[in-house]
Amino acid sequence: MFRTIKKSIIQQAKEKFFMFDWLFFSLVVLLICVGLLTIYSVDRVDTNYLVKHSLRIAVSVSLFFIVAFTNIKFWYRYAYVFYFIVLGLLLYVSLFGFSALGAKRWINLYFFNIQPSELMKVAVILALARYYQFIKIEDIDRLSNLIIPLFIIIIPFFLVANQPDLGTGIFILIVSIGMLWLAGLNLKIFLTGLVSLFVLAPFVISFLKPYQQKRILTFLNPENDPLGSGYQIIQSKIAIGSAGFFGKGFKQGTQSNLEFLPEKHTDFIFTVFAEQFGFLGSLLLIFIFFGIILTILTISLQSQNNFSRLVCFGIGFNIFVYLAVNLGMVTGLLPVVGVPLPIISYGGTAMLTTMFALGIVMSAKIHKEYKL
Repeated sequence: MFRTIKKSIIQQAKEKFFMFDWLFFSLVVLLICVGLLTIYSVDRVDTNYLVKHSLRIAVSVSLFFIVAFTNIKFWYRYAYVFYFIVLGLLLYVSLFGFSALGAKRWINLYFFNIQPSELMKVAVILALARYYQFIKIEDIDRLSNLIIPLFIIIIPFFLVANQPDLGTGIFILIVSIGMLWLAGLNLKIFLTGLVSLFVLAPFVISFLKPYQQKRILTFLNPENDPLGSGYQIIQSKIAIGSAGFFGKGFKQGTQSNLEFLPEKHTDFIFTVFAEQFGFLGSLLLIFIFFGIILTILTISLQSQNNFSRLVCFGIGFNIFVYLAVNLGMVTGLLPVVGVPLPIISYGGTAMLTTMFALGIVMSAKIHKEYKL
């Protein structure tokens, strides 16, 4: 009997190993290496970002494998539990979290600072996918079936926006709306919401904080305040534009090395990379991202249950939105909203959350034959 159980465990392990998408994981590792090299190229001895980020990557990759080889049933069963835990963390932040740069977004765990708003991106995706698992397509538009999803989305949005972190709050809304569309919500409801958004936009802007209003004005005309609010965008444009087709070479970026470029390890890390490797390197980097996103969408389409399908779509769409907004931000096409580049930017909670989300995608791939 013991031998039979042992053989069964070994057989299951082999099946999971062969179901694991090693090409997908290789693309993720490639982006991690790009991030490490870019951070190394502008790291100073006194900051030691490279060592700190390497430790966070080690923890994040370990979490990725744990989540990937855990049956997707587990994430389905505890989707609501995870959502309410993260919601509790957001409430804790609003009451007892510590502040930095005028925002209260973090919980100090002494050895690690956690940002619950990052975790909420995945928690909302899991909760919405769990809710729509067994709802029939013809019943999705019913008002009674819209109340719970709206609460799942709106409550964390207001908690995150109140930190204040309007950018992350808006991303939670965008990804959630994308999931509602995939679930089958009527197009008329989306059009009504879009028209309402345009009508209410001037009133919403009037309630924004002064620095948020300034970001919008800077986006419209960054040259209006070149040494103040428009400084980041102008320096980023100079760095990217001066790189040419092949770039200035590894560790040869002038704007980043001469400290003209702010937030070069986090929000503007793409600018640092683009300055060194030019248009060609930037294009290759974007292709790697699209390879990851397309693989996630393929896994979504191959999934045998609605939960896995929606979760994978939500995670893939989330990465796409962050990529698009970060690129738009550093090139001046969008306002500066403090959005990191997934997998590449320096940051603990962002890296941990991204690898956790990708682990769930891999879990859906490995266990796609299992029915919920």
